[in-house]
Amino acid sequence: MKKWVLATKQTDFNKIAKEFKIDPVTAALIGNRGIEGTGNISQYLYGDLAELHDPAMMKDCAKAIELLADAIMQNKRMRIIGDYDIDGVMSTYILQRGLRRVGATVDAAIPHRIIDGYGINVELIEAAANDGIEVIITCDNGIAAKEQIKVAKAKGMTVIVTDHHEVPYHEEAGLRQEILPPADAIINPKQKDCNYPFKHLCGAAVAYKLIIEMYRYYRCPVDEHEEFLEYVAIATIGDVMDLVNENRILVKEGLKRLQHTKNLGLRELIKVNDLKPDSLSTYHIGFVLGPCLNASGRLDAAIRALELLNTTDELSAAKIAGDLKNLNDSRKEMTIKGVAEAIEAVEGTSLSEDRVLVVYLPDCHESLAGIIAGRLRERYYKPTLILTNSEDGVKGSGRSIEHYSMYDELVKCQEFLAKFGGHPMAAGFSLKNSHEVSQFRERINQLCTLSPADLEEKIVIDVAMPLSYIKPALINELELLQPFGKGNNKPVFAQKNIVISDFRVFGKNKNVVKMKAKDENGFVIDAIYFGEDEELLTYLEQGKVLSITYYPAINSYMGRESLQIIISHYKV
Repeated sequence: MKKWVLATKQTDFNKIAKEFKIDPVTAALIGNRGIEGTGNISQYLYGDLAELHDPAMMKDCAKAIELLADAIMQNKRMRIIGDYDIDGVMSTYILQRGLRRVGATVDAAIPHRIIDGYGINVELIEAAANDGIEVIITCDNGIAAKEQIKVAKAKGMTVIVTDHHEVPYHEEAGLRQEILPPADAIINPKQKDCNYPFKHLCGAAVAYKLIIEMYRYYRCPVDEHEEFLEYVAIATIGDVMDLVNENRILVKEGLKRLQHTKNLGLRELIKVNDLKPDSLSTYHIGFVLGPCLNASGRLDAAIRALELLNTTDELSAAKIAGDLKNLNDSRKEMTIKGVAEAIEAVEGTSLSEDRVLVVYLPDCHESLAGIIAGRLRERYYKPTLILTNSEDGVKGSGRSIEHYSMYDELVKCQEFLAKFGGHPMAAGFSLKNSHEVSQFRERINQLCTLSPADLEEKIVIDVAMPLSYIKPALINELELLQPFGKGNNKPVFAQKNIVISDFRVFGKNKNVVKMKAKDENGFVIDAIYFGEDEELLTYLEQGKVLSITYYPAINSYMGRESLQIIISHYKV
C-alpha cells in the first residue's frame, strides 16, 4: 500500500500569488517544488534561453575549441564515438552536424550494445586508427574510459571527452580522489574543479554547449545553434534527467521547436506513431518516440536511429521510422515476458526479503535488463539490478529509488565488477566472474542502509483542493508549470468523500473508466481513470465512497469544452 502524505513545505503562497499575479494554488505548487526567491520563481515560470549559463564556464571547453579548430585547419579526420541509447544518439547527431557546419571532416561510430558494449573500447580505437582518424571525440561516455583512452593516446590520437556521467573515484582517508582519463580535454560539469553552475545536464546538452562555443568561435549567426534544442530536449527527457534549472528551459524550448521540426526522420516517426506534432509533450517523448529511438540500440544497431535523423529522403525516413516502431513493438512483447520471469524469480523466494533486488535472468536479452529493472523497482519500490548472460560474461543494469545512490553503492562492490558506470538513479555494470552473482547479491545487501521508511513509497499530495475550485483559468495557468517530469512532477491534487456514479468502461483493452465524481457539497464533474483495475471496478459497483488524487483538465470534444479530472490514485 502506498502511503499518502501532504506536502509540508512552508511557503508564503499568498505573497507569491500577489507578486506574480497567479492563483494561490499555483503559488503553493511552486513552493512545494522548492523554488524560492523572486529570481528563481521568475525563471521557473518564464525562463528562456537568455538565462542559460555560458558554455565557456565549463572546464576544458576553451581547450577543446582550440584543439578542434586546429584539427579543422589541418583537415584532420575526426570521429565521434557515442553511445547506443537515446542520449548517445542525440549527442552524436549534434556534434556531427555542428562540426560539419564549421568545416570539420568528421564521421561517427556508435557502439553495438552486444558486440561492443557501452562506450569507447579498444576495438573502436583500433578501427579508428586503421581508418586514419586523428581526433576522437566521445559523447555521453568516456569519463570512465581511462585504459581505453591510454591506447588512443599511445597511437598518437587527440582525444576529447564530452560526458555527463559520474566521475570515477577512489577514497583515501575519507576523501574522494577523482580518476580521470588521460584525454586532451575533458568536458563534464561533474568534475570537481569545473565551475559550470549546473551539474545535471545530459550528454546531448554537454555536446550542445560545446557546439555553441564552436559556432561562437567561427562567428556563425548568433541563434543558429538553436536548431539543436529539440534533440537536447529528446535526450534530456529520454535520459530521465531532472527537469529543473537549465534542463527545464532546454526541454521547454526544445518541445516548442519539435512541434514544427524540419527533421524528416522525426516527422516520420511522429507520423507513424499517430501523434499530433502541435501537442507533443514530455509524455510522448518519454513513452512513445523515445522508446522507438532506443529500440534500435536495444534490438538492432543504434546507428539506425542516427540514420533516421540524418536522412534527407522522405521515403527512406518513412521506412526507417516504420522499422523503429516495429522494433519497439517487439521490444514491448519481450519486456512483458521478461518482467513476468523476474516477478516469478522474486515472489515466493528469499529474494523477496532483500532490500536490494538482484535478479539473475540468464536468458533475458541484455538490452532489456534496464527496462525490467525499472518495472520491478516500480512494483516493489526497491533498488533493483537485473543481471543476464552476455557474450563476455554477466552484465547488469540497475534502477534505484530515492535515498539510494546506485552508483555509489556499486563503488563499494568494486571487487566483483569488471566495469561499471552511471548515476545515483541508474547504472550499468558487468561482473568479473559469472559464478559470483550470489556473492554480489549478498554483499550489496549487506552494505545497504535503507530503513523500512525509505522502502515505503509515498504519494505526495500537493494540495487538498475541492473539486468546486477547478476553473478553466486555473487549468490554463497550470500550463506555466510545464514541462512535467522527473524533478518537476505533475501536481497531485486530492479530495476525500467522493461519490462515483454513471461509470462506464471503454477502450480496446477495457482499461479506461469514465464516470461522474460528486463531492460532499454536491459539486459534480466528469472523471476518467486509465488502467485495468478490477479492485476499482469492485468498489464502484459496491458504491464505495472514495478518497482520490487527481489532476484537472479541459476535455475538448466535437468543438465543445468541459471540465474533467483525471484520477491517478484512490482508496476507500
